[in-house]
Amino acid sequence: MKPIRLFLLLAVSLSALAQLTLAAAQAENHLQPTAGQPAPAFTLPAQDGAPISLASYRGRWVVLYFYPKDMTAGCTVEAHKFQEALGKFEAKHAVILGVSVDSAESHRQFCTRDGLTFHLLSDAEHKVTSAYGSLSERYGVAMAERNTFLIDPKGKIAHVWTKVNPATAADDALVAIP
Repeated sequence: MKPIRLFLLLAVSLSALAQLTLAAAQAENHLQPTAGQPAPAFTLPAQDGAPISLASYRGRWVVLYFYPKDMTAGCTVEAHKFQEALGKFEAKHAVILGVSVDSAESHRQFCTRDGLTFHLLSDAEHKVTSAYGSLSERYGVAMAERNTFLIDPKGKIAHVWTKVNPATAADDALVAIP
């Protein structure tokens, strides 16, 4: 084989390998746990700075929702809908946990301003948001499409919603809890 042809073949092969590696890395970063799988464990600070662990809610239903940014239009609508339905969730032995990459202080301000009484968790290092396939690599926040996970009392994913409508997310989750 001529050296130039060998060089071109090698260059094309390396390019294809690099594209496959990049595609695999991107897919790995966006894999979401699916129904039936154990929910990825986590401990994150809430709006008051207290550490909140998923494990501490074993025996209860957990609605874990990821949202892009505190005090923005869609995120405020979604949070208000969860707050309005909080009593119904509690009647079903369920807790609501909202997660974004905002700071605990930003969450505190959001909760104070909007009268939110459930936990908002700060994932400043993006680890939990990534583990749940909900991080927008492009913007460094939870995906604008929003994702919600219903975790059963045994710690397994019971239901996954993607591209969530902020106005109906709470109702959708409430209906799915037996």
